[in-house]
Order: sequence, then structure tokens, then C-alpha cells
Amino acid sequence: MDLIVDGIVQAFRLLIHGDPEVLRITLLSLAVSLSATIISLFIGVTLGTAVGLSRFVGRQFLVSLINTGMGAPPVVVGLIVTITLWRNGPLGALHLLYTPAAMVIAQVIISLPIITGFTMASIQQIDPKLRLRILALGASRLQLLWLLLRETRLPLLAAVMAGFGAIISEVGASMMVGGNISGQTRVLTTAIVMENSKGEFSLAIALGVILMAMVYLVNLALTMVQQRSKLR
Repeated sequence: MDLIVDGIVQAFRLLIHGDPEVLRITLLSLAVSLSATIISLFIGVTLGTAVGLSRFVGRQFLVSLINTGMGAPPVVVGLIVTITLWRNGPLGALHLLYTPAAMVIAQVIISLPIITGFTMASIQQIDPKLRLRILALGASRLQLLWLLLRETRLPLLAAVMAGFGAIISEVGASMMVGGNISGQTRVLTTAIVMENSKGEFSLAIALGVILMAMVYLVNLALTMVQQRSKLR
């Protein structure tokens, strides 16, 4: 119990004194995960809407692939990205391995199926008659898509929260493709693992408290937007 209390006290001490290393790690964690979430949001909403509205050969296979991706182990994603970006790999010439960009790529692959799956499920739940009524009123295809996305804005915000939560807390892929390099690719999750392995449990708990606080604040902001939209 004393260890946990010491960790919480140390977390507040690090935040109050503005420890440069902790600040750098926290900002990098936020930058990587927010970038990955935004990229996944644009791709996932587009793909999820297209799959949700369309009927084509192989659709069932694609839906199954998306659903499988929602539970893909991060370490497997990390392994695939590492091999792809390795110096002898297909994209080795880009020299992205052990950089924040590689971490963003891995996190996009993790969060993309989640956001795509949420979007697809939300679109499919809309009454098909509503689409026909919207088109009958003279709406263009683009206007139809915009109105459908407005109808599903609450589930989409839930998708963003789920996608962000999945990647801000993952450690396997970030460790494999980023390398946990101090000042370059070390984020909160990989720093926690490192401090834990060194036996620095108080510091590991402190970093964990900071991570949880950051996740809470981001989700609080998204929840406020979600609830405000619900009242409209």
C-alpha cells in the first residue's frame, strides 16, 4: 500500500515540478496516439461507411477480416510492421523503424479495425427506408452520407474513444517498432515497463498515474462532446 501511495505522491511531484523527461514522454505519447487516432478516424469512417452501405462479392470475408482485426494482438501488429520496415523489408528504404512515425503506423493498424467496425455497425443499424426518404427529397449522394454520419455521430465518438483507448495503452507494438529510445521513441507505456523491470516501482506507478490521468482527460473531453450532441 505504501508503494502505491509513494507512486501517486511522486506523480504529483513530477507534474508540479515539470520534470523535462516526463513531460517529453507524456507529450510524445499524446502526439503519437492522437495522430494515429485521427488518421484511423478518416480512413475508418470512410471504409466503414462504404462497407456498411454496399453489397458486393467478398463483403462477408471483408467484414470478418475487420472484426478479426478489432481483436488483433498488438505484438503481432508490431512484428508485422517491424518486418515491413526492417532494412531488408519491403519498406526498409524509408528508414522509419525506431522512429515515432513507425509507432504511428503500428497504432493506426491497431485502431483502424476498431473505428471501421464501429462505423460499419452504426451505419447498418440505420433504417434503409430513411436513406430512401432522404434521396426522395432530392439529396445528393454526398448530402446523404453527411446526414447518415450525423445520425451516427454518438456511436462514432464512442469509436474514437475505443480506438484511442486501445492504442494509448498498448505497449507491445510501440516497444517493437519504436525501440523505447530515450528522447526519441520512449512513451509512457514503454517507460513504465522499463522502470518496472529495473525495480523502480514508485516511478512506474507515478508514470501509470500520469497515463491514466491523460486518458481520462481525453475521454472526458470526448464524452462532453458526445453528451452535448445527444441533447441536440
